[in-house]
Order: sequence, then structure tokens, then C-alpha cells
Amino acid sequence: MKKFTRLAGLTALGVLAPAAAYAQDAGVSQETAYIFNTLLFLIGGFLVMWMAAGFAMLEAGLVRSKNVAMQCTKNIALFSIAGLMYFLIGYNLMYPGDGWSIAGWLGAFGLTSLPQPAPDATMEDITYASVGSDFFFQLMFCATTASIVSGTLAERIKLWPFLIFTIVLTGLIYPIQGSWKWGAGWLDEAGFADFAGSTIVHSVGGWAALAGAILLGARHGKYDKEGRVNPMPGSSLPLATLGTFILWLGWFGFNGGSQLAMGSLADASDVSRIFANTNIAAAAGAVAALIMTQIMFGKIDLTMVLNGALAGLVSITAEPLTPSLFMSMIIGGIGGVLVVVTVPMLDKLKIDDVVGAIPVHLICGIWGTLAVPLTNSDASFGAQITGIVAIGVFVLVVSFVLWAILKATMGIRASDEAERMGLDRAELGMEAYPEFGKGSQIA
Repeated sequence: MKKFTRLAGLTALGVLAPAAAYAQDAGVSQETAYIFNTLLFLIGGFLVMWMAAGFAMLEAGLVRSKNVAMQCTKNIALFSIAGLMYFLIGYNLMYPGDGWSIAGWLGAFGLTSLPQPAPDATMEDITYASVGSDFFFQLMFCATTASIVSGTLAERIKLWPFLIFTIVLTGLIYPIQGSWKWGAGWLDEAGFADFAGSTIVHSVGGWAALAGAILLGARHGKYDKEGRVNPMPGSSLPLATLGTFILWLGWFGFNGGSQLAMGSLADASDVSRIFANTNIAAAAGAVAALIMTQIMFGKIDLTMVLNGALAGLVSITAEPLTPSLFMSMIIGGIGGVLVVVTVPMLDKLKIDDVVGAIPVHLICGIWGTLAVPLTNSDASFGAQITGIVAIGVFVLVVSFVLWAILKATMGIRASDEAERMGLDRAELGMEAYPEFGKGSQIA
């Protein structure tokens, strides 16, 4: 099983020596392996960074025109906040090495540093990839978690309370639970398996979004007195489609980079296998959603197909290496079905999720994590359930408390007038599409 363990501590954990021996056996120098491993982190990292653009475009396309500029603002802001908070506190909390504050549960507090090897250092003195590349790669996952929350709460949440929540999510909530597995904490010792973050990244964003949606309430007019759903079409389906393809592309870095090594023949082969499995799961999720919407609604729903592709990606993320192509197709396809089934269930509960992030990231994150033992003999259902429940309870409770505090102090919901006008004009004083005229902002 692959796990995210802080690179600066790999030598102490006994990883470097076997890696060096394998590299020699394969005819690859340790220095060459170091270069390729570092390159994998950097390429994977900027592909995951590109997912921030995908989330921004997906959300901009699925909200109404009067809220597009606000979604773009939230996405550039949350990505930047994540970058600062992960440097200031998150990275050391998540990867404490031997510096746990509470062993296995709470990491170390302090600024991130990126030490360089001394000029006379030998390969035995350093880790198998640069610490800077590791920090950059892990940061992108942190930012992804915050992006998930943004879309669910769109069109009615005020900007500054959302950004304050993002500070806590990226600086504390995400790193603490992430350390339990990827920082070699108690869930790692318990045998919990989550290769690239179906639970640790995606369900965490989903739980945080769910807590916010419950306390925030639905958009005005979304549900009538009888509980019927009033559709609120987004501003641009082409933009949402573009965002989905960008996310699909970025996911190859998300899952492929999580192999954490490309300095040997075996690692390079595994990365390519991960790419293939990731792609077929996404394709299966999209096709499954396409078929399901035709069966359930009599017509194909493009937004469901887009989310079906994302559902397949989230589902395969917990274990993209061990499944066969056929099993990857099954895992992704089930994810696509789950999205189509879950969206109407949320509407019955009057939980307004503007972009469908809760079905995609929470429900399919849970499914993907539960599916790991189907193909990975080292994983067990008991350990998987333990991880899902522990992380879910922690994130949901802390998020609910934080949202409740923000609601009681500064308020989290925009006024009725601001919501009708659109948050672009009400909070930002600008419009995403000013040439459409003011009349388009009233609907």
C-alpha cells in the first residue's frame, strides 16, 4: 500500500535503503531515481493545481449568471488561502515525522521549511525526492478539499464567513485528519487504506459542505411549500463541461502522482496503470449517469453526466492501482449511478447542493473507500469502515460547530435582497457578464 509519508522522515522509516537497492537492481542510479521521483511530484502537483481551474469553471457554469463572479472570487481566494495556511501550519500538522504533539493523533505546530542538501551531501544523506516537490504536491490536495465546499454553498453564502471557514479547514481540519493516515498516524497503524484520498480529501470536503448546507438552508425558491423542486438552471453548460474536462485531466496528477515514485521500472509501470484505471472509471461513471438519467427522467441530463464522470473519478481514487480495467469500470460505473440516485434524495431532505458536490465527493468518496478490499488484499472492510466513520464524525462535528459559531456571530447567509439581486452585485459590486444588462440579474 502506498501512503503519503513526509519525505524528510523516510530514511528514519527505513524506506530509503530498500528503494536504493531496487534502483541498483534495476540498473537505475539513486540520483536518477531522485530526479524522476521529484519530477513526478512536480508534474502531478501542477496537474492537481489545474483542477482549481476546473472547479472554478464547473461552478461558474452551474450557478446563475448573477453569481458567477462570486464563485470565481471564492475559488481564487480559497486556493490562495490554502497555500498560506498549509505553509503556516498545515504541512507540519499533517506530516510531523517524529514530532507528534499527541502521538498518532495531532502533529507538530510550526512553519514549513524546505531544507536543501549540503553541497557535499551524498545520496545517502538525503531523501528519495526533494522536500520542496513533496510540499508542493501535498498542498494541492489541501486546496482541492476547500474547492469542494465552495460549490455546494453557492448563491447564498456571504464571502467572508466562507473564507474564515476555509482558513480553519485548510489549516487545521484537513491536516489533522490527513495525518491519521498519510502522516503515519493511528489510522495508518490500523490498516486503513486510501491511496489518493477518496475519504481523506473528497469526503472531507463533502462532510464540511453538508454541515454548511444544513445550517445555511436552501436558496429562496428552490423548494415550494409542498416540497417540489424548482429547477434553477446554471449560466453556462459549455463552461461546466469545460470545467469537467479540466478536472478529468488534473485527476491523472491526483492519482498518478500518488504513486509517490517513478524512479524504477515497476513504479513507471504502476503510474501508467493508474492513469488507465482512472480514465476508464471516469468514462464508466459518465456513461452510467447518461443511461440512468434517460431511464429515470426520460431525457439525458448533461449536468448529471458531468457529475457522473467526476463520481467515477472520486470512486477510483481510494485505490487506482490494484483493480483491473474491468473492475475500475465497475467501480466508476457504480459511482455514476450513485450520483443520479442521491441527488433526488437530497432534494427530498431539502438540502440544496448547487453543483452536486455532496453526491460526487461525499457519497462516492465513501463508496470508493469501501471498494478498496475488493481488489486490494492488504485492506479490510473493518479498517475501511473505521477510517470512514472516524474521519466523517471528526469533520462533520467540527465543521458544524464552526459554521454554527460563524452563523451566531457574523452571520453566514446573505440577505434576501442580496440573494435576489445576486451576490456579484450585492457583495462585489461587479457583474460577470455586464453586457447582458441589469435585467438579467433580477431573475
